[in-house]
Amino acid sequence: MPNIQLSYLYRDFGNYKNFGSVVFTNLTNELLEDIEHRLKKYLIDCCWFYAEEWNLPDLKFDATSPSDPTWHEFESLEYTDLPLNSALSLQEFMLSIEKYAKPIV
Repeated sequence: MPNIQLSYLYRDFGNYKNFGSVVFTNLTNELLEDIEHRLKKYLIDCCWFYAEEWNLPDLKFDATSPSDPTWHEFESLEYTDLPLNSALSLQEFMLSIEKYAKPIV
């Protein structure tokens, strides 16, 4: 099965956006729907998360203001043939989220 790309963004108070993505290997051939279902338990209002809790690169701009949010926005998951850009496999990434991030109830 192909790699999995997680796309996300940072949006500041002025609505300027910085986009990023991480490509993981999918060693156990998990389905996108299953991964997304697991991820959504850790998203604030089904959208936002803290990049540092998810061990993802921080996309915040160098110049910030006190009005800027501290969270990042989940955009999408998709299969991809792009090369890996994470040392973690998808399974390791999911385990780290489930271990360290707080589930949103």
